[in-house]
Amino acid sequence: MTEDIEKYEARHPDTKEVAVSPGPNAANSPAAVMIMALNKGVDIERLEKLLQIQQAWETNEARKAYYEAVAAFKENPPEILKDKENFQFSKGDKKAMYASLGSLVKAVNPALGKYGLSASWNIEQAEKLVKVSCKLSHRLGHSESVTMEAPPDISGGAAKNPIQQIKSTITYLRSLTFEAVTGLAATDEANLDDDGNSASGVEYINEKQLSSIVDMINSKNIDETPFLKYMKVESAEQIQAKDFEKAMAALKKAKGREKSPEREPGSDDK
Repeated sequence: MTEDIEKYEARHPDTKEVAVSPGPNAANSPAAVMIMALNKGVDIERLEKLLQIQQAWETNEARKAYYEAVAAFKENPPEILKDKENFQFSKGDKKAMYASLGSLVKAVNPALGKYGLSASWNIEQAEKLVKVSCKLSHRLGHSESVTMEAPPDISGGAAKNPIQQIKSTITYLRSLTFEAVTGLAATDEANLDDDGNSASGVEYINEKQLSSIVDMINSKNIDETPFLKYMKVESAEQIQAKDFEKAMAALKKAKGREKSPEREPGSDDK
């Protein structure tokens, strides 16, 4: 029987050892280092030191990969718009705007993912404070975090119950820690600089287009009131860019009012 097995193994040498397919970076894994060391007769104490060296090397490589990814991410960071108004601090035409958590995540997460980065939160509540940590992690394992804490948000008085107060604080701290750990900040909202185009998602006619409309109205002496009513706006400045051609077409078809004959100098003096 033994002779038969030996003859079979001689004809099929591949059956003596079972090959294991290496996984990703298997040559650098602690298991691979251990196998190589054992094959060379390395004792356990020395093997532990080799594993410590290996793990320290992997930790350092992960740290370098993290910083390289963050640097690449910062070369072309996403734009974060302040999309929500804080009515408590708005005064007249000056609106106090802020970036909602949804706006932050929607703008930043896809950009982080391109470089193997991802953000996550950890929430704790101790006594009268809410603690929120945002951790930015790289796929190789290195991560860094920012932690902030604050009491439940009691603004609004009785309008908020205790659960809503805590939720408000959590939402606020999630936004703050997310901005801090990614090194990003929301841009000033449109109401301050660009007539509200970015905030509302509406693009209005530019100065050149406005000038064309005004010139057409003046040259044909067109009654502006029915024109504005047709365009469903209160002034020509409020015409949307997508409706510019519609406005010009309407003005070209419109019949202007007859101009009063110019008065000769001194004609009323008679």
